[in-house]
Amino acid sequence: MSMRIGYGYDSHTFQAGVPLVIGGMPIDHPEGLAGHSDGDVLLHAITDALLGAVSAGDIGTFFPPSDPRWKGAASSVFLQTALEEVATAGYKILNIDTVLIMAKPKIVPIAGELRDHVAELLGIKPGEVGIKAKTPEGLGLDHVAQAHCTVLLETLQAPEPIAAMTATAEVGSEEVDAVVEGLVRSHDLSALGRKVTPFDTEDLT
Repeated sequence: MSMRIGYGYDSHTFQAGVPLVIGGMPIDHPEGLAGHSDGDVLLHAITDALLGAVSAGDIGTFFPPSDPRWKGAASSVFLQTALEEVATAGYKILNIDTVLIMAKPKIVPIAGELRDHVAELLGIKPGEVGIKAKTPEGLGLDHVAQAHCTVLLETLQAPEPIAAMTATAEVGSEEVDAVVEGLVRSHDLSALGRKVTPFDTEDLT
């Protein structure tokens, strides 16, 4: 069994006239977060943590801010691509831990709902998601939202019947071919960006 750790960080300034979205959830607040996409600082940090854990680059590699296709895009699209990269590398999420840093709005009252929603997006249990909130006291960053994320991955384990079959079957046999085909079909690789020429790794601001 192999494990990997990933770390992600993102920040966006608040801006009037745009909706506030954090963790894929719309939040009632006079200002939203400025960004080329929907400015979801939490999902951006989680996405970068997942990509970093499997050495797949970062958001800017897959979704450069210079590309108009991602203007106003939902950050769940970025997250889905990161999840596909993790699965393709042969890993699954054990747990994630996050910290949101902002003066307003207050996160504690919605932390439970936010945790449930992020867990649903990641396909894991709420108890495997940590959501914490801090204020930027004394830093002069009251008009900025920041997010930190750490993720722990472990290797996917093949089901016992498949493991036993591949251990005893001859290479090139119909049994092995069927197993390989089944594993490939289990992942939708349409959104992967590994073959995209890397761009500058600036974030989506």
